[in-house]
Amino acid sequence: MKIEIYDTTLRDGAQGAGISFSDDNKREIIVALDELGVSYIEVGNAASPADASILREVSDIELHDATPVVFCATRRPSQTAEADASLRFAAELGIPCVAVVGKSSRYQVENVLLTDPGENLSMIRDTVRYLRSRGKRVFFDAEHFFDGYGDDPTYALEVLRTAYDAGAERLVLCDTNGGMLPDVVGVVVNAVRTRLPDAALGVHCHDDMGMAAACSAEAVISGAVMVQGTVSGIGERCGNCNLSTMIPVLQIKLGFSCIPEDRLASLTRLSRKITEEANLAFDEHSPFVGGYAFTHKAGMHIDAVRKRPRTFEHIAPELVGNSSDLLISGMAGKSAYQAVLDRIAPELHISAGSAEFSAVIAKVREYEARGFQFEGAEASLLLVVLEATGIRPRFFDLLTFRVMISEPMSVNPRSLDAAFIKLAVPDGDSVREEFAAAEGMGPVGALDTALRRALLPSYPSLDDVRLSDYKVRVLDSASETTSSAVRVVIESTDSHTVWRTVGVSADIVDASWQALRDSVEYYLYIRKREENSREH
Repeated sequence: MKIEIYDTTLRDGAQGAGISFSDDNKREIIVALDELGVSYIEVGNAASPADASILREVSDIELHDATPVVFCATRRPSQTAEADASLRFAAELGIPCVAVVGKSSRYQVENVLLTDPGENLSMIRDTVRYLRSRGKRVFFDAEHFFDGYGDDPTYALEVLRTAYDAGAERLVLCDTNGGMLPDVVGVVVNAVRTRLPDAALGVHCHDDMGMAAACSAEAVISGAVMVQGTVSGIGERCGNCNLSTMIPVLQIKLGFSCIPEDRLASLTRLSRKITEEANLAFDEHSPFVGGYAFTHKAGMHIDAVRKRPRTFEHIAPELVGNSSDLLISGMAGKSAYQAVLDRIAPELHISAGSAEFSAVIAKVREYEARGFQFEGAEASLLLVVLEATGIRPRFFDLLTFRVMISEPMSVNPRSLDAAFIKLAVPDGDSVREEFAAAEGMGPVGALDTALRRALLPSYPSLDDVRLSDYKVRVLDSASETTSSAVRVVIESTDSHTVWRTVGVSADIVDASWQALRDSVEYYLYIRKREENSREH
């Protein structure tokens, strides 16, 4: 059975705190969602000036699977639909579908719209009929439906009947406050199906109790044919139903068809891309698509997964474009070390019992004693392995660097820090010195830019690399080696892959330098390894 996926990232998702999309972001997201294979993309709100340009342009974007939708509210009380500027705009756009939101709760009608229930029904009827007369497909979003049904089921059902009789082809039941439990949603959806057996139902759930995905799944099981949500669950307050979770739940676990089968493996990549376009840090603990979704740390878990992945993995991660990961830590045994070495450094052919294997374990434990932690910083771990085996390449050597911190941005918002760096870079049989300076918002940003600027003449591919996240933690330890030390983890990306590196020092700039250095060296090593693999 086909379940329509209706994405509202660009409208409801954009209402989340701290989220703002440029028109370029919106175009990229629209193309990515179409690539994923969703059924509908809600492009924007007809009443929002910020959405006007993309709403006009979307008909020029070549879409293969998705249908664009414009969102608008019903006409105002005591006004005709034709006189409503937002409705006229929606009707004039080259967008085939319009999602109309209207009140389905008597309480909301009387206390928010400040009108009577009968006028609300007329507002819904007039709006849907007007848009249908202009050749538009209409979906009706019944705002606060589950709360309204709980207060007055007769009126809530009358609202749906009015929209349906006026020509709405989807009736979307909204848990606008996000306060429903899944069993309640199931009961209500079944009740609506009994009263309106010919209507196609959708569901729109907010995540204020962390149950938006569960409520949406229950709605589908009970007969809904459309699920509305956002990528990564972004949206107002606690967000919306997370489509990155919902799609694989419906498709893999429940056996429904949501997106083309061959697109499911792109879910992890596209979830990351869209979250990046939203300028948000990706939640690595996200189900299915997170970097930690299939990551194992405990020795018993690692041993079991190596033997039979299904022992601690509920699906094959490759189905959604993800992969398993095993972490080396104080909990890890030889089996875990072997598994990680086989994965991150297969070209070294290090086997348990060998001198190289013992050297790696000793070197990792040496670093851990100094406060390093390689969970989630596997790029640095690979470099430690290369160091332990005596083959860590030196793409450059640091001669000196200096960071100058200007006045705080709270005093001068336009202030920038500066960094100067001098490196020794191999050049055939000789070595040449490279010097670079850069400004940045913060000392780490300035140092990162200066480092890559100095290396670009020798390694031009570094132009694609950028710092995407930075975290610092003060190490609380009684040990003299780590008291007052900080651990810095940075995340880097070349827009295709993501890697993390770690540095530890009593000096935060030094710790940051270690992580930055590792980030660049890891990237260059992986590029060199790939080139050698292609040659052979």
